Amino acid sequence: MQFNQSKSEVFVPDSVDVEEALGRITHLCIAAHQDDIEILAYHGIAECFGRRDKWFGGVVVTDGAGSPRSGIYADYTGEAMQKVRCHEQRKAAYVGEYGVQVQLAYPSASVKETGKVEVCSDIKMLLAAAQPEIVYLHNPADKHDTHIAVLLRCLEALRSMPKEKRPKKVYGCEVWRDLDWLLDEDKQLLPVGDYNNIAAALIGVFDSQISGGKRYDLATAGRRLANATYNNPHAVDQSEALTCALDLTPLIEDDTLSIQAYTLDYIERFKSDVYERIQKFM
Repeated sequence: MQFNQSKSEVFVPDSVDVEEALGRITHLCIAAHQDDIEILAYHGIAECFGRRDKWFGGVVVTDGAGSPRSGIYADYTGEAMQKVRCHEQRKAAYVGEYGVQVQLAYPSASVKETGKVEVCSDIKMLLAAAQPEIVYLHNPADKHDTHIAVLLRCLEALRSMPKEKRPKKVYGCEVWRDLDWLLDEDKQLLPVGDYNNIAAALIGVFDSQISGGKRYDLATAGRRLANATYNNPHAVDQSEALTCALDLTPLIEDDTLSIQAYTLDYIERFKSDVYERIQKFM
């Protein structure tokens, strides 16, 4: 499989042939940066962990060069940090027993460039080879520009595929912005309470981020617990941990549907709910 970036790589933890590894994938996450997969798509990792009838695959689109750093990583060059982050992503794939881990190694600026056909073609090639049932992406209300750019490249790739080859479900998940503000009926609740030791280990291998000054290990576990506890004010917790997601499946079922309009509809429903809840007690 030939990608457009010379630094791109495919890692298969159990060392099977790449074509076979991709062909067995049922749950696929395509994310912007190293460690985004483990934050946003743990639902898929846990569903596939220890199974041989379900396999999780991860795709990191960018090279990880621009991450903040401090401590022992403070003096690392962008090139050195890329190597560290790629190595950490391979560690996560091994710990999580992924079926395959792909790193496309694009600079963030290239992904943000409108009409960058190389990014979309690489993603489409992977989707065609894997034909996953479920795909996990960034959500369109995220506040990180690179996350939004990667999401758009993924939607372009998905919409370019024959409809019968597209996944059955596409989720847009939390990273840089929670989705707990969604109305209950709009919220996709993904249980992520299984294998807590694996969940912690998957975030923990990204030492360049944690020791480098970002406590993603604590924040991710805290968000999942908060989602479970604060989900329903009138009932006991139904899950130990939850990830909230937007259902993006309609965007690949109807290619004419505007992603902006689709996302803003959720915001308008939230706005109306807030207004009406205050209004009825005035």
